[in-house]
Amino acid sequence: MTTTGSFRYLDPETIINSTVPFIKPWAKVDVNSTSYDQTSRTLPVTDIRSLPPASIGTDITGFALHHHPTTATTDFTSDASVRSTYYPEVESLLRAKLPSIRRIVFFDHTIRKHDPSAPRQPVQSVHVDQTPKAAETRVRRHVTDAEEAEELLKGRYQIINVWRPISHPATDFPLALVDWRTTEPKDLIAVDLLYPKRKDGEDDGDDRGKEALPDPETLKSTNGYEIKGETYGVVPSEKHKFYYVKDMTPEEALFIKCFDSRAEGQKGGKEGVAALTPHTAFIDPQTPTGTKGRESIEVRCLIFYN
Repeated sequence: MTTTGSFRYLDPETIINSTVPFIKPWAKVDVNSTSYDQTSRTLPVTDIRSLPPASIGTDITGFALHHHPTTATTDFTSDASVRSTYYPEVESLLRAKLPSIRRIVFFDHTIRKHDPSAPRQPVQSVHVDQTPKAAETRVRRHVTDAEEAEELLKGRYQIINVWRPISHPATDFPLALVDWRTTEPKDLIAVDLLYPKRKDGEDDGDDRGKEALPDPETLKSTNGYEIKGETYGVVPSEKHKFYYVKDMTPEEALFIKCFDSRAEGQKGGKEGVAALTPHTAFIDPQTPTGTKGRESIEVRCLIFYN
């Protein structure tokens, strides 16, 4: 099964050479809260299910699809419920599918809904959640014992997002993934993540649930903001091959690799091991009119290996 999608890329022509591009990810969807513009390309998208299972994987393409019904929680509106019941289920799935895991640290999750009232909606921008610099920072931030963090950084570690629809199939605004083998380092542009500066005592390290529309007069300004991370924007390439899971159900889960310390291109990395997976939501022209808006959850995981 193949469809088409209009994919929004970072427009390299709009980057000022002397400055690092930025995005304000806390801003609500469809607000141009970046220092750069986007450019669109219409490209084919192939259903992952049409591929031989052995031809994809987190170390091959950078992504993997697993049938794994969730029974942990039906209350995805409660952060506490997600953490107490869904996180353990995600850990069991990761350990079952990825051998030799030593430790898993969950550092974030996001629920997105294609609904005007939802603060976090599907993101139409080809991107990778973490750069190598940001991945290393995540380890030091979330492994609270400094000596242990430094020891873990010497071994293999990854950041993998576990993504699944909730409530109903993700026919509306499905997720598209780029086969890592069709990317090149030159396709990736580091982008600073800017968040509003908090007053003393107000910054608890968690910006979830604090999204707000920015002042349109200061969309391109960095005044009052601080850098809290780094992501990759992606520029267009004719080589990119996109895949999706048509009508992906809540009984299925995607592994999306964002970083791997032993991937090709990393110090001590192995040739041919996928480093990352650019991804984005897209509008499938085959989606029937009146289809219920997509609802999904993504859990971000630091994974350390023996």
